[in-house]
Amino acid sequence: MYNRREFLGTGLAALGAASAATLAPGLLRAAPLWTPAPKKILILGGTGFVGPHNVREALKRGHQVTIFNRGRSGKGMFGKDVEELAGDRASDLSALKGRKWDAVIDESASLSSAPEWVKLSTEVLRDSVDQYLFISTRSVYYDLSSVPMNSNAPVLTLENSPIEAGKPLTYGHAKAYAEKAAHAAMPGRVTVVRPGLIVGPEDDTDRFTYWPVRVARGGEMIAPGDGTDHVQIIDVRDLMKFCVTLCENRTFGVYNGVGPQGGMPFKEFLSRVQKGVGGNPTYTWVDADFLREQGHAPYGRELPVFQVMKGRTAGFARFDLTPELKAGLTVRPMEDTARDTLAWWKTLPADRQAAPKTGFSPAREAELLAMWKARKPK
Repeated sequence: MYNRREFLGTGLAALGAASAATLAPGLLRAAPLWTPAPKKILILGGTGFVGPHNVREALKRGHQVTIFNRGRSGKGMFGKDVEELAGDRASDLSALKGRKWDAVIDESASLSSAPEWVKLSTEVLRDSVDQYLFISTRSVYYDLSSVPMNSNAPVLTLENSPIEAGKPLTYGHAKAYAEKAAHAAMPGRVTVVRPGLIVGPEDDTDRFTYWPVRVARGGEMIAPGDGTDHVQIIDVRDLMKFCVTLCENRTFGVYNGVGPQGGMPFKEFLSRVQKGVGGNPTYTWVDADFLREQGHAPYGRELPVFQVMKGRTAGFARFDLTPELKAGLTVRPMEDTARDTLAWWKTLPADRQAAPKTGFSPAREAELLAMWKARKPK
């Protein structure tokens, strides 16, 4: 991993100018020594959940933004502040030809088509951009048993994790091979960010949202495990700040996009969510194996965010983020993410709020609690 080169003479001149101009008598706070120059950033995507946060963060920091997508949703949502180019990642990239950008952020290459999409995009853009930032996924890791985890851990391949002939690539395989395609096309100019679960306001999957909503509702609720299993997720706003920072600094290499450092025990996770949203729940800790026996696997539909920290998933939420923090990753308090997510949730129509996509229904939760309490000790 390496960053943009510093030019000593320019830096010293800037320091001197800043000192003379800003350190007036009685002024204790110095001005920033370096402000990144505005960049021309191309975002492949720009709509959906992640895209608008990405665009807003780049605009807020003074960058010129172009988005490229099929133009089927969110057209004109940014007004005149953003240039919109229409095309198709699989078949029509003509709108990108003959243009120049400082950096591209690829946030839309997903599912089994990701490697081919990245290959096609980099073929068009490799002589038109200085940096290609690809948003990948924590799901690329082949083995999550190490504690702590880091970006050097092995990733999925067809050799270490074969796929039945004729079947599409898994999500993790596809992202892993997309990373390879980017590195092959633009060696030394690629930045890969591997986020975990991306959460926060406007997330329509409800995978994190279930917890602030359920905690705020109060009453007796299932808390999976024993409270010691860790959580590492990422607020979409923190992820986008990190990506834009990596582009501003021309930082290349592979980074993880999760937080906080080392993970957070699930008991602390629930406590911080409660501090953010209020509510007066009573937590009943229910063994993960018992829930699995009842058809509710960790990290599944009813147990989003939660994963057990043992065996092949011992390091799932135990990443050492030292390189990421050094490169500019910041992670806001869980209380803030929970509070803001619940506030957004409450703006949705009543019928949407009545039908969350994840988590236990009230009836199923009550049934499981009764079964847990009635079980015979082993």
